[in-house]
Amino acid sequence: MDEPVDIDALKLRVRQHRKELGLSLRAAAAQSDVPFNTLARVEKGDLPDLANFRRIVEWLGLPPELFFQPPRIRTENTPEIIAHHLRRDPNLTDEAARHIAGLVRELYTNLARPPQEARIRLRAASTFRPEASQLLGELLEDMQHKLTTGGPGPTDR
Repeated sequence: MDEPVDIDALKLRVRQHRKELGLSLRAAAAQSDVPFNTLARVEKGDLPDLANFRRIVEWLGLPPELFFQPPRIRTENTPEIIAHHLRRDPNLTDEAARHIAGLVRELYTNLARPPQEARIRLRAASTFRPEASQLLGELLEDMQHKLTTGGPGPTDR
């Protein structure tokens, strides 16, 4: 599983900051109040524990969230995940894994619920005021934007 912290960015920033200050690794460790071995491992690409991560970003003068990676959007579907695990199973031949994966794909296609569309019916359309329809439209645009991009909607800014 991928780390939630962008360790490559942290490694680069630590090394750059240390060199900008003209510090040895030992002096940077003392200045940042991070153990020498921990700081050396960070510069090699290892993730520090939470307490040392906090000390490092404070020493860098940067916000911690700068190093957090956005969550990954799942792009594979369930039959693909199962097929991947079947191919890696040492107890199955390639042919057996393909056969089982094909069965799973067929069953999944036949039994999975199709995505449902959202439908809205306004029962009080005759009493629906124009201001309310505008607000509802903006709300729906925001919801659509958040669902498709994961970011804030147009009216959140």
